[in-house]
Amino acid sequence: MSENNNKILNLEINEIIKKINEDKITVCVIGIGRIGLPTALSFAKSGLMTVGVDINSELIDKINSGIYPLKDEPEYDVIFENVTKNKKFQATNDIERAVPASDVILLSLPTPMDETNVPDYSALRIVGKQLNKLLADGTLVIVESTIEPGFIENELIKIIEGDDNRLKVGVNFSIGVCPETANPGEIAIDFSKLPRLVGAINEKTQRIIIELYKHVFPVDLIPMPNCKTANAVKLTTNVFRDINIAFINELALLFEKLGIDTMTVLEAAKTKYNFQVHYPGAGVGGPCLPVNSYQLLNSSTAAGLNELSIVKAGRKINEKMPFHVVDLITQAFSDANIGLKESSILILGVSYKPNVKDLQLSPAKIVIDELKKKGAKIKIYDPYFSNSTVYDIMVENNFAEILSDIDCLVLLTAHNEFLNIDPGFLKSRMKNPLLIDSRGVFEPKEVEKVGLIFKGVGRG
Repeated sequence: MSENNNKILNLEINEIIKKINEDKITVCVIGIGRIGLPTALSFAKSGLMTVGVDINSELIDKINSGIYPLKDEPEYDVIFENVTKNKKFQATNDIERAVPASDVILLSLPTPMDETNVPDYSALRIVGKQLNKLLADGTLVIVESTIEPGFIENELIKIIEGDDNRLKVGVNFSIGVCPETANPGEIAIDFSKLPRLVGAINEKTQRIIIELYKHVFPVDLIPMPNCKTANAVKLTTNVFRDINIAFINELALLFEKLGIDTMTVLEAAKTKYNFQVHYPGAGVGGPCLPVNSYQLLNSSTAAGLNELSIVKAGRKINEKMPFHVVDLITQAFSDANIGLKESSILILGVSYKPNVKDLQLSPAKIVIDELKKKGAKIKIYDPYFSNSTVYDIMVENNFAEILSDIDCLVLLTAHNEFLNIDPGFLKSRMKNPLLIDSRGVFEPKEVEKVGLIFKGVGRG
């Protein structure tokens, strides 16, 4: 661990670079969840002594017992084994010991929404107050959490400084940002390819962050004028996707009515060089896109503007899609002259996106809740949640065996395991032949040819 009188900001830039290259910098990552743990492991892999801090005692115990908790993040299991073996990484819930002993404090804390869709920065605020008591002179704070522009400048700095006059930003501590850009399930790939943005309160801090991240990640590091601009870029990229998915979802609703297959339209549209394809579905979940749109809307409100109508419209459309899936299910039962009440419906996939174990804001919850209201009996099959209870339902372990009891199969998440299901197999096994596809996995003609009653989002 570093000595307090030799902290990173108390050195000249050449000395700092030398310490980084000699692996004599200690990094403390606060928040070692989905993104924070791979981040901490990356720093440890580079040779830097790294400690991960989290309030989740069960997670800490698991890590310190040598159990890698993110089974759906390839490559990091090997990194985890190596850095724990060579003692470059350790986990703790003792923030009071970890922070003063570290040169760099990296915040990778969750920034979800509350029940009214207002961004919740309580984790950052709580840790900010702790840093006020614990930061040693000369410590660098880096925020990777996704936040709205201005939160650092207008609030977090003041929280860390506090009222006791011990800390002053730019004097005895500094702060910058390097917003994470990783895609869950593909973090190792993204950390090795995607450029990173670096913003800070001054040029020296920005230079230190760039040199530090250059030591860890083999990617381009793009200097930003300040923290809020870097955060604005992060939100812009994700809200762009949310809006474009909403556009395609709305087209899908139209094309259903017009008898046009949205997937056919999109495949042809992709041939135009400047068309960026997005696909329709049961909704947009996860900790990024929905939250980021509301963060931008919150920024607009805080700035005294009631603008960004396109962002509001996008959210309204995407939040409507789970209910549309329920409508398709209802239509399928009506077409088959089967009662929905007391029927047995199998939900195929509950993760918010393919090939990860993650339920954050998953559209599956709304679909399941609405079907329960209609009296349906719900079963779930998702290989990422085997032997688990999801939404108070025990996840099934054997897909083939359960089909004989199923009236309707609803595909909500396009896990790789579901991409080659034989429609004929479903028809031969299911109690009643109803199939709803919200992700464009099945080909309507092939499905209908074997006698399944089919409904798909955007499959007119």
